[in-house]
Amino acid sequence: MQPNERRNVILEQLNKHKKIDIDALAAQLNVSSMTIRRDLAYLEEHKQVIRTHGGAVLTKPLVIESSFQTKEGKYVAEKKRIAQKATELVKENYTILLDSGTTTLEIARQLKHKRNLTVVTNDIKIAAELMDSEVKLILTGGKVQNNIGALFGPLTEQTLRNLHVDLCFLGAHAVHLHVGITAPTFEKASIKKLMIKSAQATWVVADASKLDRKALVKVCDLKELSGIISDAGIVEYHPNELQELLDVVAAEEETE
Repeated sequence: MQPNERRNVILEQLNKHKKIDIDALAAQLNVSSMTIRRDLAYLEEHKQVIRTHGGAVLTKPLVIESSFQTKEGKYVAEKKRIAQKATELVKENYTILLDSGTTTLEIARQLKHKRNLTVVTNDIKIAAELMDSEVKLILTGGKVQNNIGALFGPLTEQTLRNLHVDLCFLGAHAVHLHVGITAPTFEKASIKKLMIKSAQATWVVADASKLDRKALVKVCDLKELSGIISDAGIVEYHPNELQELLDVVAAEEETE
């Protein structure tokens, strides 16, 4: 097998299993461990893998902002199940802060039939969803982010500084065990930090595609949050370490 063929096999194995073991791969390909190490060194030099002790993992690019239309059609069933779990935390007469995002929009759809509830949001699509409901609605104000619908800027930040809410559901672009919650811009990170500070309890709501990812700007460590609600994919994400930092809820698909 030529080196390029062998490296393609390595990348295929990484795409399938997320990580590889040098000795196991060497036995599989009938080559020496040193040969695999040289292949990994080559792939790392070309920014395709990150070498670890005894193996390697794929590199992952930093998460960037996607448009509402792009996000809306992804992981729809998972987001609905996450929203159902999230609404179980909402009690009568609560004031809820909903961060901008498609998962929090699903939460708004679950909450719109409630009465004794106040919702504060920085998302014009969430506001539109709740506009004709009996929920008391407060919009933070601010500059509208085109193609996203999120509100940001000095007016949004000033509103959040003057708030105190019972519960915040925080959207997340990226969730990482060691890095924490990160966002693609300083403006987004600033908004999320203020949301956390304004809430008595903050739960991150994020499907499993956001796990083990990083974005440009740090928001907070996981231990600063009350918990995370995700889909069934979170069960395999560092289960012991994650549960030491915060409460973990997996919104798994119901089976008959």
